[in-house]
Amino acid sequence: MTTGLHRIRIVGGGEFSCGEDERILLAMERCGSSDIGVGCRGGGCGICRVRVVGGDYTTGKMSVAKISETERAAGFALACRVFPVSDLLIEVG
Repeated sequence: MTTGLHRIRIVGGGEFSCGEDERILLAMERCGSSDIGVGCRGGGCGICRVRVVGGDYTTGKMSVAKISETERAAGFALACRVFPVSDLLIEVG
């Protein structure tokens, strides 16, 4: 069951809904969107790299080879490892 449904907006792209217990990459796929690149879905390849420019979120484990601690502090994350806590605004690329 999806809890706390949030709106995820992509800068220059579309938007979709995502629950707090759902990773934003999987929610995007479920909604039929394709704004974020899809790779391994496991936090290791880096294809789904995004920057969260607005909103609160938590992340699962990500490869430090793809997202350094400095980048993480600046809002960069792998969409396959991002769980929204509020509505999010995301940059892709």
